[in-house]
Amino acid sequence: QVQLVESGGGSVQAGGSLRLSCGASGYTYSRYCMSWFRQAPGKEREGVAAISKYGGSSYADSVKGRFTVFKDNAKNTLYLQMNSLKPEDTAMYYCARSAFVDCVPSFRPEDFGYWGQGTQVTVSS
Repeated sequence: QVQLVESGGGSVQAGGSLRLSCGASGYTYSRYCMSWFRQAPGKEREGVAAISKYGGSSYADSVKGRFTVFKDNAKNTLYLQMNSLKPEDTAMYYCARSAFVDCVPSFRPEDFGYWGQGTQVTVSS
């Protein structure tokens, strides 16, 4: 049974940093692409960072230069390092696993078959 569990969210002031983690289980971790999405109240879910099974990454323009996605295959864990946080980064953050092993970094929700429960990030000005 595939499970994704996010952690690391919290409340920080603008300019601060957080590191989110997404622990995975129930499948061969290294064979799939992973992404981080976020959703703020009243807004659509948006992809923020994606990583291929080989480690190549892609970022939304809004987070480039501030967020870094990386993974530890030995620990079956995906990370999102978030620096220089802004109030507009406030959202629920979700990790997601691609539906298929034949994958590329993606921000299309339909490309993902499994989602975590989310972790809240709140950035105050």
